[in-house]
Amino acid sequence: MSCYDLHSHSWVSDGTLSPTELVHRAAAGGVGVLALTDHDDTAGCAEARQAAVECGLTLLPGVEVSVTWQAMTVHIVGLGVDPAAAELEAGLARLREFRDWRAHEIGRRLAERGIDGAYEGAAVLTRGRIISRTHFAHYLVSRGCGKDVREVFRHYLRRGKPGHVPGQWASLEEAVGWIRAAGGVAVVAHPARYELTASKLRRLLGEFIECGGEGMEIVSGSHSPDDVQTMARHARTLGLLASVGSDFHGPENPWVELGRLAPLPEGLTPVWQRWEAALGAA
Repeated sequence: MSCYDLHSHSWVSDGTLSPTELVHRAAAGGVGVLALTDHDDTAGCAEARQAAVECGLTLLPGVEVSVTWQAMTVHIVGLGVDPAAAELEAGLARLREFRDWRAHEIGRRLAERGIDGAYEGAAVLTRGRIISRTHFAHYLVSRGCGKDVREVFRHYLRRGKPGHVPGQWASLEEAVGWIRAAGGVAVVAHPARYELTASKLRRLLGEFIECGGEGMEIVSGSHSPDDVQTMARHARTLGLLASVGSDFHGPENPWVELGRLAPLPEGLTPVWQRWEAALGAA
């Protein structure tokens, strides 16, 4: 079976490699099927697809859609989407407009705390259409505001901190609808990262299924072995397809590498069975 990595980012959103560099790194690492899932943008899929042809890797066009659910932000990955689908692109364009406003607002709030030029500094670091919190974090690290991105997020960019701006994203129903209209499969990204109680996670997954969602990430770059087993139990109980993804953003985060993923626990239906025959995978 090919090595699958169904969650990755390029510099189109908040990754640090170009789509071509990302695909070549994945191929060199033994990945056979890669999904490019940039935040709220599919602009890198054409370049990634061409690079995949060149190095013999199968590229699955994807996207990671930002969602507001019960006043918190969750992410829904769309796998196998048509990047040109009108409904999806219109929805993503709306989210990017909010991202533009949010970036200016983050810069304004940080300036109120004495950190001038944060918006401009973050903008210099982006290569795509999106200025993300990750770009702000890298800029703040360069200013000496923390030793690394994680520390900067903890002190400046999370809820209750000076640079935090609440999201106004898509609804769960909208996100799943856009993905399905584009011919894709909707998957809840890294569910353990949301730090939900078991009952609240079941509520999220239940509503997701009611909207037409079909899968959840079981193995993720941010999931511990215990998280993997917990999420596997939820998937079995609810009949959700199981996905795997590193959530790779760049080589500067060596603890998360493309394709370096644990196998799925037993008793799960892999999401790639939906398109295995079409991809020619064994």
